[in-house]
Amino acid sequence: QNSELDDLFEVILSLQSKEECCRFFEDLCTVNELESFGQRLKVAKMLYEKRTYHDIEKETGISAATISKVSKSMNYGPGGYELALARLREKEQK
Repeated sequence: QNSELDDLFEVILSLQSKEECCRFFEDLCTVNELESFGQRLKVAKMLYEKRTYHDIEKETGISAATISKVSKSMNYGPGGYELALARLREKEQK
């Protein structure tokens, strides 16, 4: 990490609502980038549910390369997807 990333993460942590997040990320990212982030999270959810690559690709149209990248991150990465999915499930259960 570097100071620019530290600043970015501090700004993200300072946002206080979904609306603020939407406003910030719409300024920060292109529509395609935001859609890609959403797609990757969807893939992570489906992989967590033990769906196959074929099922995910067929249902979503997301490429096998993207599915593989998410899968590798989930299996060998620092655990960010798992943490995010756990928090999302907690929020949905409330």
